[in-house]
Amino acid sequence: MKSKLSLVSTVQEHPLPESEAQAADLIVGYLEQIGVEYVFGVPGGAIEPLYNALARSARRGGPRPVVARHEAGAAFMADGYARETGRIGVCCATSGPGATNLITGAACAYDNSVPMLVITGQPPLPSHGRRALQDSSCAGVNVVGMFEHCTRFNSLVSHVDQIEAKLVSALMHAWQVPHGPSHLSIPVDVLRAPVAAIHPAFDLRRRLRQTADAVVLDETAIDQLCAELKQARRVAMLVGGGCGEAIGSILNVAEALGAALVSTPDGKGLINPEHRLYRGVFGFAGHATARAALLEADIDLILAIGTSLGEWTSAGWCETVLNERLVHIDASHEHLMRSPMARLHVRGRILSVFERLRARIESVPNPPTQASLPDGAGHVPYLDAQELLDDATPINPRRLMFELGRRCPPHTRFLADAGNSTAWAVHCLEVNDRRLHRGHARAGQPSRRAHHGGWLRVTMDFAPMGWAIGGAVGTALGNPRCPVVCLTGDGSFLMNGQEITVARAAGVTVLFVILNDSALGMVKHGQRLAGAERIGFELPEVDYRRLAEAMDIPAYVVRSPEDLACLDLAAILRRKGPTLIDARIDGEAVPPMSLRMQALGTAK
Repeated sequence: MKSKLSLVSTVQEHPLPESEAQAADLIVGYLEQIGVEYVFGVPGGAIEPLYNALARSARRGGPRPVVARHEAGAAFMADGYARETGRIGVCCATSGPGATNLITGAACAYDNSVPMLVITGQPPLPSHGRRALQDSSCAGVNVVGMFEHCTRFNSLVSHVDQIEAKLVSALMHAWQVPHGPSHLSIPVDVLRAPVAAIHPAFDLRRRLRQTADAVVLDETAIDQLCAELKQARRVAMLVGGGCGEAIGSILNVAEALGAALVSTPDGKGLINPEHRLYRGVFGFAGHATARAALLEADIDLILAIGTSLGEWTSAGWCETVLNERLVHIDASHEHLMRSPMARLHVRGRILSVFERLRARIESVPNPPTQASLPDGAGHVPYLDAQELLDDATPINPRRLMFELGRRCPPHTRFLADAGNSTAWAVHCLEVNDRRLHRGHARAGQPSRRAHHGGWLRVTMDFAPMGWAIGGAVGTALGNPRCPVVCLTGDGSFLMNGQEITVARAAGVTVLFVILNDSALGMVKHGQRLAGAERIGFELPEVDYRRLAEAMDIPAYVVRSPEDLACLDLAAILRRKGPTLIDARIDGEAVPPMSLRMQALGTAK
């Protein structure tokens, strides 16, 4: 086996003359203009002209293809790339089953507000409705109809003259708030149709910047919020996953107010756990200290910021947050519609809202600083130290998470897969990061965080298994300077683990950690906790080290804390290419999933 595989499997030997430019080249031209580096997908006959255009683009240093092993993996890679880079993720597939395989990834991006362009092929237009191979037109298996409910823009391109207008609309819809996927279904004959030039007619970079800044800022609501802050005895802030670009300003305001800080599960990665005001996670797999902080008697104002207030982010729609103390701040009107009980809604770009708040607070000679929370050495111990240091074999998942966070470099990105991996990561994973100890940028200076995804990334709401595997590859391609750790279960790995070979082909640094308990862990523990029939959770015992080695990927088995201590994780994460750890965890350790049981109505 070669030591490094090319991302582009086959390219033509000669570039296409400008006079023979095709519609597919124009699409790639627009992607290049807005800074897209990769298109993730699986090739096929109906999408072939797009791959030809990507091959020509790759030779000149423009966008290039990354071939996934399954189309869902391609969509997850585009998702991870978008979260890391702040650009639009792009994925593509051929017609029929290639297109339908993308739907899960598109739905995940829709529910998590991730900007994405999804391109699917179609048989030639004259063959629609004639039982063409993999016909997914309205006269066959209607793919456009299937994408309708999980996209921001969705259209069949029926003529080459529609390409430019519909592509621009798709990209702008993907980028507007709330972000999400757009889908274009394009017949193969339209993709290869000649165009006058491959150079974009519109400056889409400028249009996207304008779209990002176009969220109307409710100045009246900001005035009302300032009045509420002035009257409040003490304030708590619930920081959600949508706060990425604004986290520096949010923490500045929190410091000025002495506000209690808690996060949603997807917002945890935006805050340094060592921040003196931080009280842990509220919501799925959260901490008792976070709920206690919100329930303190003198807290009479709770700012929920950049969060959907869904099941996992509101602790099962808990009245601890959803009450008359609530002020909901978000750029998304869809999120604000879920908090009708709030005393105030503030809609606008979160960064702009908190820059205004910070300026108002700093302009007041004696700003209304609430009673400051304790400023002890280190963070509040919202975790049980004895459990974190459990020396038992097989290794306790709590200890595994603690050691990974403590020993990986501070700039590591962690992606946790759906199920037990998310539960353990949200509850136990912390980063050993002393930079920006107080958690914010200095006044007047930008935050040092260059990305908006945070150090821990999870999916809310839709939460497909295997997302983190593809997402980790996309993250690493989007930012090769930072190591990436994928936390996944053996169930997720058996479902989507083949994408690890894409990391090898690309030569990107990803550490895949498999929580191996030979079971669908959340199903197993959920059945036990609910007193339900114990069925369907068993998985075969698999030696994932040997599986990885068969793919020429370095791998290790970890059964105990001592095994993990023998591994130089910093060196592993400096090495180019993927590595796998088969972590044989204690399958009897019950993950923090009581909230999920309550929401299902099966809690005992």
